[in-house]
Amino acid sequence: MAVVVGTVIGSGIFRVPSTMMVAVGSPTLVYSAWIVGGILSLFGAFTYAELGTMRPEAGGEYVYMRDAYGPMWGFVAAWAWFSVAKPASIATVTTGITDVLSALPQFAFLSDKFLGVTYAQFVAIGLTIFISAINYLGIKLAGIFQVVFTSLKIVMLVAIAAIGFTYSAGTWQNWHTSIPPSHSGFMIALVAALWAYDGWNDLTMVAGEIRDPQKNIPWGLIAGISIVGALYMLMNAAVLYVMPAASLAAAKSPVSVMTNIVLGPASAAVMTAAIALSMVVTLNGTTMSGARIPFAMARDGYFFKALASIHPKYQSPSGAIIVQALLAITLMLVAATFKELLELAIYSEWLIYMLAAGTIFVFRAREPNANRPYRTWGYPVVPALFVLSSAILLYYTFIENVRNSLIGTLVILAGLPIFFFFKRRVTRFRQNEADAPSRRRAHIPLPTHPMRSLSSCHSASGVAMQACLRKQ
Repeated sequence: MAVVVGTVIGSGIFRVPSTMMVAVGSPTLVYSAWIVGGILSLFGAFTYAELGTMRPEAGGEYVYMRDAYGPMWGFVAAWAWFSVAKPASIATVTTGITDVLSALPQFAFLSDKFLGVTYAQFVAIGLTIFISAINYLGIKLAGIFQVVFTSLKIVMLVAIAAIGFTYSAGTWQNWHTSIPPSHSGFMIALVAALWAYDGWNDLTMVAGEIRDPQKNIPWGLIAGISIVGALYMLMNAAVLYVMPAASLAAAKSPVSVMTNIVLGPASAAVMTAAIALSMVVTLNGTTMSGARIPFAMARDGYFFKALASIHPKYQSPSGAIIVQALLAITLMLVAATFKELLELAIYSEWLIYMLAAGTIFVFRAREPNANRPYRTWGYPVVPALFVLSSAILLYYTFIENVRNSLIGTLVILAGLPIFFFFKRRVTRFRQNEADAPSRRRAHIPLPTHPMRSLSSCHSASGVAMQACLRKQ
């Protein structure tokens, strides 16, 4: 639950309420967008809960698409996360943190440059290295960090909402105020809400390192999204209690404006710290989950062997963590603005959500009698609605950001030659294995097929799984 709540609640709740109000013009419609976005995200969680308990391996969508559509499609998913979505998400979060800090006079120097690089970029790079180092030192340390700071984040959000509700001049009549809506309307508000709910799928990427995954993956996904939805509703209610529709629409960060109204200018530093803390927890969850994706495809032989390496002491996917950090740092230096990085990430992410969620129909048809510790509630309507909403969001994201969406598409397609290169290697290896059956398994560089080893190895730690596979 800490992975879901901590990763999902980042900067979205602080940034998007004003965008949503501008789009629809009515507090009731803003709330409706939050509710619909939460329900659709919950539908996704229901869908992924079944997939995650059927395939409790490191890699998430890579595993589902690999087994449903074939290795090439699994590679497409993993390559999209590895090359674009995860590095861009890490860069987005760290850049967002520096944007928040730069609003304070004490951090005005962040916009200055040294050797052509802003100090904000140096801070973002430092944060990436720090959180990557925590994850390098093992899932246990990263997990403790996630649980502790997610708990602090929840307490902080509830406290901020309580501040709004104590405002003596607050009124529920603000719910009846409105402004003229923009031409974009409800769909843009829903897109903004879905972006704020984004990140719950990260839990499935670390499925191989969850105890009792058949029970804990569904609980983590469903309870996590429910907690996020409740906190979002609470925060929006507090903001609307203090501010009418026009003031909310005009505010860059409505939550910050609300606390400033109630507590005065002295609250600026408190809110800045709160937002920064929220985003650091998101950064940890994103880093933790992202590193398991290249690890999974390298473990299957479809990527560089070094990325399947496990640190002998810390039992972490150390090679994947280092490469992921380097890719994120490169993006920070090339595309320095929050908006550029966000647009690059979100299109790739929802493309994979749509394709991965669709695998549930393939598995139901192909493996009707397979063990399903959790069965998606409302099947087939619930997963179909999630796939449809993903397609709609993908369309609006593409239309709104054609340039960056095309860049993301080209980067994903650029991975296909890499896949075919490694596929030839895997094919040659399997042919050699068939020709030399007496070869000792301990000397074979690739593990057994994951479907053959799943039942006996999935309960091990995700990084210990590699050792289990090699023994088989």
